Amino acid sequence: MKTLNTLTLLLLLASGSALASGQERAPDLANGEKLVSQNCTRCHDDSVYTRPNRRVKSLPALGKQVRFCKDTIGITWFDDEVNDVVYFLNDRYYHF
Repeated sequence: MKTLNTLTLLLLLASGSALASGQERAPDLANGEKLVSQNCTRCHDDSVYTRPNRRVKSLPALGKQVRFCKDTIGITWFDDEVNDVVYFLNDRYYHF
């Protein structure tokens, strides 16, 4: 029983230190594509990403725009999901 408690404690400490160090998972582009198709197309089609006079000119600006849209229509995404959408849109359309 003592071994199990020690192992549990070590696993908890390891997972906590990973979170504390700010390690994030890699963006999931397939999830980003799914989230865009389920949510973003309520307001616009793909042409908003490819128009010559688009407002988004950098990756940080893309992140800001995705968060603005998410908050405006009341989507409750976690930060990882926002990143999935940002990196999917960048990979598919923006190429920053």
